[in-house]
Amino acid sequence: MNEKFIREILYFKSYYLEFFDSLKPEVKKKFNWTLMLIATTERIPSKFFKHIESSSGLYEIRVEFGSNIYRVFSFFDKGNFLF
Repeated sequence: MNEKFIREILYFKSYYLEFFDSLKPEVKKKFNWTLMLIATTERIPSKFFKHIESSSGLYEIRVEFGSNIYRVFSFFDKGNFLF
């Protein structure tokens, strides 16, 4: 995959990584795909990434797998994407 990265994704402390480690391999794969989409796509479909209404800069990453929906909250800081 020769995707051009248009935004850098940073992890705040180890919260996401601890959550990620607890997931099944299939869900991890879907999260990785979604993060690649966020890092390389100018306009990310709201199905995967959405601004939380009535917040000032909080976003939701949404991953569906089977009948489960996983949500991770994130934000931008000086052009970097943090979650």
